[in-house]
Amino acid sequence: MDVYEALYTTRAMRRVRPDPIPTEVQEKILDAAIRAPSGGNTQNWRFLLVDDADVKAKLGPIYRQAMSWLWSNFYADRVAAAHADPDLDESKSFLAVQRSAQWLADHFEDVPLYLFAFAQGDPSGSSLYPAVWSAQLAARAEGVGTSLTQALAFHDAETKEILGVPAEEGWHMGCCVSFGYPTGRWGVAARQPAHEVSFRNQWGQPVGFEVPEPLWEG
Repeated sequence: MDVYEALYTTRAMRRVRPDPIPTEVQEKILDAAIRAPSGGNTQNWRFLLVDDADVKAKLGPIYRQAMSWLWSNFYADRVAAAHADPDLDESKSFLAVQRSAQWLADHFEDVPLYLFAFAQGDPSGSSLYPAVWSAQLAARAEGVGTSLTQALAFHDAETKEILGVPAEEGWHMGCCVSFGYPTGRWGVAARQPAHEVSFRNQWGQPVGFEVPEPLWEG
């Protein structure tokens, strides 16, 4: 797969089939992940794959609890605004994301594979996220959809206990990524143009070019 196709079409794919991810595909995903750079080349990470039904059954309820809290607190204003004027493009976009995110919560136990990423003594995630993104790009090359979530961070201790993470060793949970063969189609996600969110040399100064449409057309 062309690298730009992977970069432009790797977006959150939460709705997936329950079909298991073959071990050889999981090998490729993790082997790509650990090739990512890390601060001082410490490789101070651990990756935990979860595909056991009993483990997912324990995690599912607390994930749904976390998402319920997000909708009623952190995203409460956006939820209210979207429902107040659902015909706005912004409202349609947000409500589509909410439906997708809620699907993952409602079907947490049906998703075939999760990857949890941990860094020891580093809560920033600066070394974890390049590796996680490499895993997601590798998954895309294999036709596997992914979605990164941090919702379980609201239940950090409980999640670590379920996963058997040694509490005394200082491991920080950076994220959880779902993996599965998507029910939908790949495509270039709509985003604010680069020139609208980028500056040059000083905050607020024009970046010096405009990119109104995606440069990779596919």
